[in-house]
Amino acid sequence: MSAYRDVQTAVRVEKFRIWFAWACGGFIMLAIALATQDIRIISVITQVLFLAGGIAFTITAVRMTNALNRKAEAARREVLGDM
Repeated sequence: MSAYRDVQTAVRVEKFRIWFAWACGGFIMLAIALATQDIRIISVITQVLFLAGGIAFTITAVRMTNALNRKAEAARREVLGDM
């Protein structure tokens, strides 16, 4: 049972790291977008790039979280013998 608890703890920590990095990246992109809002063409380019990057980063974070959920589920099944 302690192996399952270790996996659950590791999964929880990794999920926190993934979403914390996602949020920090979002705030950094927002700061850059706000800093360049007075320069017309640069502002448009950064907004388009950050929109595309934000969507890509969100999809990546969700996929990583889903992979961690599958790993935790496999560990739970192994411990409970639900193969």
